[in-house]
Amino acid sequence: MPEPGRLDLRRFVLQQMAAGAQDEQIARQLGVSLRTVRRRIADLMTELGAESRFQAGVEAVRRGWL
Repeated sequence: MPEPGRLDLRRFVLQQMAAGAQDEQIARQLGVSLRTVRRRIADLMTELGAESRFQAGVEAVRRGWL
C-alpha cells in the first residue's frame, strides 16, 4: 500500500491532468523535473492499466481516485 504522501501526489497529478495542465506546468508546480513528472504519469498509467491519458482519467474516476 502506498504511503499517504504518495497518494496525495498521485491525486494532485491526476487532478492537474484532468484540468488540462501540461507536464511542464505540473513540474513547475511540484518543483521537480519534467522527466520526474513524465515518469510519475507513466507509473500512474501502468497502475491504472491505461494506454492513454484519457483512459487513465476514466479509470481514476471509476476507482474513486478523482
